[in-house]
Amino acid sequence: MRLRRGARPATHNPQPQDIAIVGGGPGGLYAAALLKRLDPNRQVTVWERNAPGDTFGFGVVLSDETLGGMEHADPTVHAALQPHFTRWNDIHITHRGTHHTSGGHGFAALGRHRLLKVLQDRCHALGVDLRFRTEAPYPAWLAESHDLVIAADGVHSTTREAYADAFRPRLTHHRCRYIWLAADFAFDAFRFDIAETEHGVMQLHGYPYAPNASTVIIEMREEVWRAAGLADLDVRESVDRCAKTFADTLGGRPLRCGTSAWTTFRTVVNERWSHGNVVLLGDAAHTAHFSIGSGTKLAVEDALALAACLQEQPTTADALTAYEAERKPVVASTQRAARASLEWFEDLGRYVGQPPRQFAFNLLTRSRRVTHDNLRLRDPRFTATVERAFGCPPGTPPMFTPFRLRGLTLRNRVVVSPMDLYSATDGVPGDLHLVHLGARALGGAALVMTEMVCVSERGRITPGCAGLWNGRQTEAWRRITDFVHTQAPGTAIGVQLGHCGRKGSTKLMWEGMDEPLDDGNWPLVAASPLPYRPDGQTPRELTRAQLTDLREEFAAAAGRAARAGFDLLELHCAHGYLLSGFLSPLTNHRTDAYGGPLERRLRFPLEVFDAVRAVWPEDRPMTVRISATDWAQGGTTAEDAVAIARAFAAHGADAIDVSTGQVVADERPEFGRSYQTPYADRVRHEAGVPVIAVGAISSWDDVNSLILAGRTDLCALARPHLYDPHWTLHAAAEQGYDGPGAVWPAPYRAGSRPPRTGRTDAPRPRLTLNGPGRPSPP
Repeated sequence: MRLRRGARPATHNPQPQDIAIVGGGPGGLYAAALLKRLDPNRQVTVWERNAPGDTFGFGVVLSDETLGGMEHADPTVHAALQPHFTRWNDIHITHRGTHHTSGGHGFAALGRHRLLKVLQDRCHALGVDLRFRTEAPYPAWLAESHDLVIAADGVHSTTREAYADAFRPRLTHHRCRYIWLAADFAFDAFRFDIAETEHGVMQLHGYPYAPNASTVIIEMREEVWRAAGLADLDVRESVDRCAKTFADTLGGRPLRCGTSAWTTFRTVVNERWSHGNVVLLGDAAHTAHFSIGSGTKLAVEDALALAACLQEQPTTADALTAYEAERKPVVASTQRAARASLEWFEDLGRYVGQPPRQFAFNLLTRSRRVTHDNLRLRDPRFTATVERAFGCPPGTPPMFTPFRLRGLTLRNRVVVSPMDLYSATDGVPGDLHLVHLGARALGGAALVMTEMVCVSERGRITPGCAGLWNGRQTEAWRRITDFVHTQAPGTAIGVQLGHCGRKGSTKLMWEGMDEPLDDGNWPLVAASPLPYRPDGQTPRELTRAQLTDLREEFAAAAGRAARAGFDLLELHCAHGYLLSGFLSPLTNHRTDAYGGPLERRLRFPLEVFDAVRAVWPEDRPMTVRISATDWAQGGTTAEDAVAIARAFAAHGADAIDVSTGQVVADERPEFGRSYQTPYADRVRHEAGVPVIAVGAISSWDDVNSLILAGRTDLCALARPHLYDPHWTLHAAAEQGYDGPGAVWPAPYRAGSRPPRTGRTDAPRPRLTLNGPGRPSPP
């Protein structure tokens, strides 16, 4: 028979009858059992190249949510697994000889061999054709000869690689070495134990999976693994060395390695999960780092979803489309959490110097799945001890603790982030600015920031941008700062000074963001003559004389800002505007003293900072907003961001406002909840300077979590304050807080408690009938 090179189009028959499954792990076996149970007439064949008892790893953790789905889908499998689960609630963390326990977490684990045996038995009972120690036929043959091919062949999937052009996989290798091991005794909790050795930091992840057995994973950075000599030992010798390192945790007992070997984790992401009649499942489609324990869970949930979609949809093609639509967002969310957890452990050395309780809280909330509020529900006693150690007065959430910057004390940790209104006339802020900034000042935030205020007429982004290049503008700003100081005492107001650089002379945001004006354009200047967009204006490269003039424009605007009554000044060195354009290698191609290596690219922004600091009142703080990454190849890196922050701090910056991107038009940001905060975290710990975190921080729970974990000092929120100008006061009310960190203006005091939304005291029925006409007994 002549075979096609590609996968066969997905069948338009109601149900696929001849199904090939490549891979006999939990995901593949469970998919086989479900599909055969739903239609006993199906021919379901599983190819697994290993023996039935071969497995990678020892224990498997499943959530109650996953188990509930399994119970509904196949009670027989669920019932067979139940007696073998080991359950526990606590997490133990050992750090620098200090032991912390957090309860209320709820885990269920069992041996991987047991899980496979239950699934294999179920497949045999249902009539699935299991072919162990057998390589699957070539994917093209399977696709041609079967109605449906399920690729459950793991992270090294040959099926995925055969159709790589269609699936478009991305594999990311990470920086730690790890090995799956077992101990012949049961831990009494999930264990995270940190060992600081002469070679670097090592960590142990451990959990029980049977009454007499535990999974143990040893992990460390590649360079630590090599420095410790583990790369030069055979696996057994290296495992014995690890057992000695964690002898206290293991009680001096040995570790078992089985067939495990040291490896590095790979994150697998596929642009598409199906191609014709071939579909990916489990690790072939995606991976999630073991530190959040989701690999088997995701594979089982994939199998559940795929079986359900095949049952519910009219055709196989529709089913595969529905399966991908259902699972992709769930997996993407899990992978974001897993990536955050993975990177936290990769950078563990950054955090070991934290106070012990804060370190434990930081570890528990590393993935952002567990938060301050969630942890307070699980273990209020533990969370209270962390809050006390942080310095929270009784009944005070972390976000309502004060923070000092130079001579300014902020009463809480919430900042209203700069938001461009594009509504000024000739650079003069008007009533909209007064209402916008005034309302948010009344709303309880500690610091309210203006939009980027331009230092010259030609430094505007749009014709609607506000400025500080003349006295009329200064007086208009003075009207706004007076309102804030008079009507919202205790609230600070800050100004962000900037110049558009190559991103100016564009339309108002809602008329066409970053699009050139149809007429009335003004000439642009920048570090180098590079347009922001192909259809945009090419700026002129600044001469040495023009650099001096610009520096003086910034200083003059800073003087006007001081006279206007601002409490804090932020220098805008982010988002591709003029000063940011000097910092990024993608936008600074100069060959003079202001281009080239980072120290030279920093030169002009630092000159501007010094000129502004010289005229800005000594007791008032200055911050600098930076783009910590350009989200583009060859651009600013996280390492560069730390160096930039250190440079500004050395010149007197009181805090760094850590944003990202918007430097080049072809950026590829990795959006997600709190997606920019890891950059602030890194700057804070490595540069040793206070930071303001920004970027999709949307809940007061996020703010509390980030502050208490020590990942940031302040949190800046924009869109939440557009949705609710009184966001901070409402956050206080929702948490039952009524203290100096959130002061309601006297006219608003009556609204400090959430209003009732409906009657909740309706009378109870007098009678409950058990049957027709029969009242229930008293």
